[in-house]
Amino acid sequence: MMPAQMTLWHNPRCTKSRQTLALLQERGLQPAVRLYLQDPPTEAEIIAVRNALGVTADEMMRRGETLFKEMGLATAPEDALLAAMAAHPILIERPVLIHNGRAAIGRPPEDVLAIL
Repeated sequence: MMPAQMTLWHNPRCTKSRQTLALLQERGLQPAVRLYLQDPPTEAEIIAVRNALGVTADEMMRRGETLFKEMGLATAPEDALLAAMAAHPILIERPVLIHNGRAAIGRPPEDVLAIL
C-alpha cells in the first residue's frame, strides 16, 4: 500500500513555513513541497483547500500583506477573495499542509499535526 500523499504549500523565506517543514521532517515525514509562489494554485485548488480547511476565503488570507490593503479586500466578497489569491498567491496564508482530504495552516507549526 502506498503512503498517503501530503503536500505543503511552502515559502522557504517564511520562518513559520520552514519550522512546519522541519517539524514534519523530524517526525520522519517528507511532504511534497509546493513552492506556491512559483507554482501558484488555481482558483479551483484554492477552493478545494478552503473547503478542506473548513474556513472562509478571508480566513486563509494574509490580511497584513500590503497588497491586501492596496486591493481593498477587507470587505470584498468570497469570490473576489478567491480570485485575488489565484492571481496573487502572496495573499495565501502559509504554510498549508494538505493530507488525506484535510488541510491545516501551520500557524503555529504544530497546528498541522492535527490532520496527520
